[in-house]
Amino acid sequence: MAVNRSPQTKPDYFAVYDYKANDRLPLKSDYIWRVESGVVRTLTWLDNGNIVTLGFWGLGEVLGKGLSPAEPLEAVCLTAVKVTFLPSDQLSQIHPTLIQQLHQFQVLLQILHRRPVEVALWELLVWLSQKFGQAVEQGQMIGFHLTHQEIAETIGTTRVTVTRLLRDFEQQNLIQRLPSHQILIQDKEPLWHYEI
Repeated sequence: MAVNRSPQTKPDYFAVYDYKANDRLPLKSDYIWRVESGVVRTLTWLDNGNIVTLGFWGLGEVLGKGLSPAEPLEAVCLTAVKVTFLPSDQLSQIHPTLIQQLHQFQVLLQILHRRPVEVALWELLVWLSQKFGQAVEQGQMIGFHLTHQEIAETIGTTRVTVTRLLRDFEQQNLIQRLPSHQILIQDKEPLWHYEI
């Protein structure tokens, strides 16, 4: 028996449910959905209201809060959809490394959509320092060298813009560029970061 339930009602595990195009799948951290037919789009939105598509999910694919670091997170049916309701312990059947890679992809996607570009660059530097960094007395040092071109390609801008913004960040004492070509993120937030 397939039913469309409201987000406040918890469906029965392993049951198949029908949703119509434009319906939103209820998302909670204690369960996931497996798509049996149709297409679902997951999305989030940034502080400035810009919507970021995180993925399109079809036959046999799973989605849910446990598979995405995005907050807020919505799942919108693009077509009529049949989904199976699975308990979150089914996530243990998905290799943890794949879940980690999915999270990383979605974080980078959100950074890529940040505007203005200085916010995207700042968030990329902070994320890299948290993921690959080493804590030092003055802040967090990114543990490897990225060229300005590689940074520009990551956030969808030009090398010249990255060079100018890194120089601006340095003048504002947000970062320090070391002789080893590594970047030290100072322990402070940019003022414009709060104005957005």
